[in-house]
Amino acid sequence: MVLCTGSIAYDYILTFKGRFKDHILPDKTHILNLSFLVDDLQKRKGGVAGNYAYNLALLGFPAAIVATAGSDAAEYRDWLVARGVDCRGLRLLEGEISATGFTTTDMDDNQLTGYYGGAMWKAAMLGLDDGPPNADAVIVGPNDPGAMKRLVRECRERRVPFVFDPAHQLPMMDGADVTDGTTGAWIVIGNDYEMELIQQRTKRDMNGLLELSQVVVTTLGRHGSRITTRDGSVEIPAAPAVREMDPTGAGDAYRAGLVAGLLRGLDHAAAGRVASLAATYAVEHVGTIEHSFTRDEFRARHRESFGHDLDAGFWAT
Repeated sequence: MVLCTGSIAYDYILTFKGRFKDHILPDKTHILNLSFLVDDLQKRKGGVAGNYAYNLALLGFPAAIVATAGSDAAEYRDWLVARGVDCRGLRLLEGEISATGFTTTDMDDNQLTGYYGGAMWKAAMLGLDDGPPNADAVIVGPNDPGAMKRLVRECRERRVPFVFDPAHQLPMMDGADVTDGTTGAWIVIGNDYEMELIQQRTKRDMNGLLELSQVVVTTLGRHGSRITTRDGSVEIPAAPAVREMDPTGAGDAYRAGLVAGLLRGLDHAAAGRVASLAATYAVEHVGTIEHSFTRDEFRARHRESFGHDLDAGFWAT
């Protein structure tokens, strides 16, 4: 069982059929005032906790959520439960609105996001004891900073492997917070921009981060990803997409695939390929959890994408 923490949110996804860079004048950034006429607007279920859990469930790995949401998330909770996600740790708070994100994506897959935390800001009221017992791992996703600190501390105290995934909460975290989150982590993960911020905040290079954590993963979008341990780095190719619709949620799908693969005994390269393919399925749909696949479809797509079969042990359970 993997405990998935972070936000339970509704995402408003806006698609801009242009490029942000064409509308930004470098010498006018001090008076930046941009307005985009978007071509599409979608409201979708999202939030990193829901995204992690849904993708784990798709991959056949037991998942549970520990998070706070508003009373408007009752339908979302029931939808997750129907897909096999344990939601006993999802607390719906009366009078609160669930976290809500507004993301605009351009033709180069660059994104501008505004985020309202809502009920997520109450997440520090919950800890590991609010979810099912005996978790194999915990994903500490972007959340109320106090909640992230509590979960990291409890994982270390109980020797539960945890993934530190601060993502868009990094701007709200100082160096001490980021260093604390990486200390004792099983995996520290972020895209190349986020990883640069993590190194700046902790004042540690890659080798320095590996003194605090076991694995550091840098995602690189359509250029794949890099999994680094004290023994070296493994480059993971991106699985080719049939169509590129929306990158939102691809990183969360990657994290779910990586954790599922490693917990099922795959090596870093094999688990990274599972993660890469899970991310590509997300990219091919608008919304973070609108994609789906069967085991046979995933096997066939893995063979097509990487030229060899998925490790036989992956679906053994």
